[in-house]
Amino acid sequence: MYIYIVSPLGETEERPRPEFSAMAPMTVRNPVTGEEEPYFPESSRFRRTITGSMVIIIMMAVVFMFLISIIIYKTVLHIVIAKSGNAFFIFTAGRIASITGSMLNLMVILILSKVYTYLARLLTRWEMHRTQTRYEDAFILKVFIFQFVNFYSTPIYIAFFKGRFVGYPGNFHTTLGIRGEDCDAGGCLIELAQELIVIMVGKQLINNVQEFVCPKLKSWWIRRKFRQSEDSNGELGGVVRGQGQGKSTRPWETDYQLLLCEGLFSEYLDMVLQFGFVTIFVAAIPVAPLFALINNYLELRMDAQKFVCEYRRPVAKRAEDIGIWLNIMQFITRVAVISNAFLIAFTSDFLPRLYYQYTTERSLRGYVNFTLSVAQDSFVQNSTVCRYQGHRDHNGNLLPEYFQLLAIQLAFVIIFEHVVFFIGDLINMMVPDVPEDVAIQVQTEHYMAKEVLAEKRSPAKKVLLEEKEKEGAELRRRCKPETSTLPQDTDSPPSILTPLQEEQD
Repeated sequence: MYIYIVSPLGETEERPRPEFSAMAPMTVRNPVTGEEEPYFPESSRFRRTITGSMVIIIMMAVVFMFLISIIIYKTVLHIVIAKSGNAFFIFTAGRIASITGSMLNLMVILILSKVYTYLARLLTRWEMHRTQTRYEDAFILKVFIFQFVNFYSTPIYIAFFKGRFVGYPGNFHTTLGIRGEDCDAGGCLIELAQELIVIMVGKQLINNVQEFVCPKLKSWWIRRKFRQSEDSNGELGGVVRGQGQGKSTRPWETDYQLLLCEGLFSEYLDMVLQFGFVTIFVAAIPVAPLFALINNYLELRMDAQKFVCEYRRPVAKRAEDIGIWLNIMQFITRVAVISNAFLIAFTSDFLPRLYYQYTTERSLRGYVNFTLSVAQDSFVQNSTVCRYQGHRDHNGNLLPEYFQLLAIQLAFVIIFEHVVFFIGDLINMMVPDVPEDVAIQVQTEHYMAKEVLAEKRSPAKKVLLEEKEKEGAELRRRCKPETSTLPQDTDSPPSILTPLQEEQD
């Protein structure tokens, strides 16, 4: 139903923010409304926006520094555990280093998230945006850019970069004297799934606990302050000193003791980040949508209890749509298609297995030997041949199979993303953004506004419009008139016409 009529919410219809009106250094007359309004120079806002962008880049560099530190931590811990002498720890050294590194990475991510959200709010206030819509869009964009790098940098590194630049026996690549981190024997998909489970599920658990416990603690603290104020003042909300409980407080006084609703920014951000985990890396962890479904059901019940029992009723504000969140989700959708295409092509064994089956006897017999190369003779110890993953000859040169497989992988990525994008755009064209009945009502509102401005509407038109609304939009057959006054398409004259008398000479 088209009831609230919020579509035509433009820049001129939205009032300036109170904070902007109080802090703007000058005023200017609005050419549309003719009213004097606060004004902030666009050149100054542009310089402040550039400064805020530099802060975002610095914070992203901090994230990469922590990422490199965690990689070094896992490498050093793996070496230390492997040299412990215990057979169990030697066998599980890589897994222990990976799990502890993932948990440490989650703690760093959550801490940096809180710090940057506070910093982004300060920067957005400093930029002096005129309307609340522009303010929220700028703030959301800053937070999302940082959170995207903060949450997804480690999974992207494991999925697409880890083990790609290690080298081979006799020509290992090192950084600061430390050899690059390599994937396990089974590939990087298992470690990627483990990292995603730790970050996604751990973040959901911590956020749910915070959303349930923090409002309870804040409400208890506020009620405690009100009781202390009641004891000091002697009477509050109908309770008189010396009468114990006395009369119960009135409903609006009880509601005043509830927490102030801070908006839906955190709810939107949690859902968008979860949407990214579910879609961008779904090829590595197909069970992620199930975790998201369980979390959303629990969070739905906790949010209902929080907004009904712990928060005051929020003040309704006019909004045209969900704002920049829609553009962010469209961006995540595009990234998810490309990411899953590369995961299937380069990170998984799907295409190498198909290539091996096509070039051999349609079976996977000998596939493991196909994926392994033989190291140089200098690495042979006790008649044991050294094997490593790769398509290289005895001297370390790339084989033709490597380039053939690379061409197949790149072709798969291009075809996959084009097909998925085409299907998505086709569905987007088939399903309209605005339903037909709503579009008709919007056009009706515009037409009525024109009629009012031109002072052309009359009571008869109002009655006619009400009759049309009662009749509905179904097709109706037109009624034929009882008698026709038009001449028939025949040679003989119509029966209702009388012949003219001839004039006598």
